[in-house]
Amino acid sequence: MTLRLTKSHYENFTLVSLLVPRRMRPHIAAVYAFCRTVDDIGDEAPGDRLALLDRFEDELRSAYSGSPRHPVIAALQGTIHRFDLPAEPFLKLIEANRIDQWKRRYADFGELLHYCDRSANPVGRLFLMLYGRRDEELFRLSDNTCTALQLTNFWQDIKRDYGMGRIYLPQDEMEKFGVSESDIAAESANEELRALVRFQVERARDYFRDGLPLLDRVSGHLKVDIALFSRGGLAILDKIASQGYDTLSLRPTLSRAEKMRLFLSTLASLRYERWIGS
Repeated sequence: MTLRLTKSHYENFTLVSLLVPRRMRPHIAAVYAFCRTVDDIGDEAPGDRLALLDRFEDELRSAYSGSPRHPVIAALQGTIHRFDLPAEPFLKLIEANRIDQWKRRYADFGELLHYCDRSANPVGRLFLMLYGRRDEELFRLSDNTCTALQLTNFWQDIKRDYGMGRIYLPQDEMEKFGVSESDIAAESANEELRALVRFQVERARDYFRDGLPLLDRVSGHLKVDIALFSRGGLAILDKIASQGYDTLSLRPTLSRAEKMRLFLSTLASLRYERWIGS
């Protein structure tokens, strides 16, 4: 599930592709295809997924020094060379999917941040580089936004992830709030789990808040895209809050009408301070 944030964004906001300059579309598509393919290998591929991820990494490395055979990597090779994209972000994304094969619990929030640094943050950095932005301060702001999105996905999908054998709620914080694994396996959240999810939602809001200054540093389609990422994530957090922080009995999602309103309001105005609330 490491790149679910990328998949959900571009599937939920397909209209944003209309704003992408024609010259950029094949390159954005190539990066997206890489993200989707590595995620599908890590989550859905039959057989030895670690071996498949190793093979996919070999193909990626051949894009820098040879002729890759995998069609996704072959398509990505031109984008890598044209925009001088480093291998590290792509390798981190593969590593995140390796982690998913063996790590099912996270002892503390530091471990979870380490995972986000591999599963989410490279996506934002790659997109900034596609638009010629390589400033470390921009990368730091982007990391905050991408981490916020990954955390939002975790709290949105507690039940789904548990069904896959994974718990992303930090174990020490579960203990602090008095939450057991049997509570997560229940059909609805008890008061202890609701309190823990509320804590996590507010933490995710803080990361969104820390990343929002990025909007002042970019323009055009990139600004709209980042705004949609942030507003979409914050809207999911609002949904979680409106459900009383119970994401077991109902998975919080945005309706088609809500997505359209987000898209249109983002185009109409980028006065984003009100998105966060007090």
